[in-house]
Amino acid sequence: MSLKVVGAGFGRTGTLSLKFALEKVGFAKCYHMMEVHQQPAHRKLWQDAHQGKPVDWDALFEGYQASVDWPSCNLWREQLIQYPDAKVILSLRDPEKWYASVMATIYKGSNAGRNSEDESAREASRWVFEIIWQRVFEDRMEDKDYVIDIFNAHNQSVIEEVPKDRLLVFEAAEGWEPLCQFLDVPIPDEPYPRVNSTEEFAERWRKRDA
Repeated sequence: MSLKVVGAGFGRTGTLSLKFALEKVGFAKCYHMMEVHQQPAHRKLWQDAHQGKPVDWDALFEGYQASVDWPSCNLWREQLIQYPDAKVILSLRDPEKWYASVMATIYKGSNAGRNSEDESAREASRWVFEIIWQRVFEDRMEDKDYVIDIFNAHNQSVIEEVPKDRLLVFEAAEGWEPLCQFLDVPIPDEPYPRVNSTEEFAERWRKRDA
């Protein structure tokens, strides 16, 4: 099995909803950051990939037909080399809202993990900082303008480099129609998934802390 869909959009652009949507229309399974939490051994593979070391992509993505979210989204070029027939979905969101969501959810959680009494939580947080906050954003997450510039530059590079007939620029609010048309699959008879809002993310952390 090889990847048929490569998600190039950063986390907090509706990637978990997109994961569920892709799996619903037949691209199961879809790799997402949550897979890493379930398979901690993958952390080292992603570290290697982000450092430019050789990676067995087929082994990493064994059993998956799609990928979205970090830690894979900013390695979309490497995935397209390995899977030249894959289509690319660039999930987008208003940059200001995206930044606010990141800071209120995954970045906040990463910082909390650094100070956890649980060693496994601290290790996971260290990995996220290395892979995302330091490597992608140079550990400047409090610098809003800089972070948004990185976000916009990433999105623009995808738009400019991916052939137009293989790229879907997509916002979750658009729902099923553009996604299903792009992938040439039927539209499901149910609403497009809406999951992992900022409020839902915060509630999960409150329950965990309790």
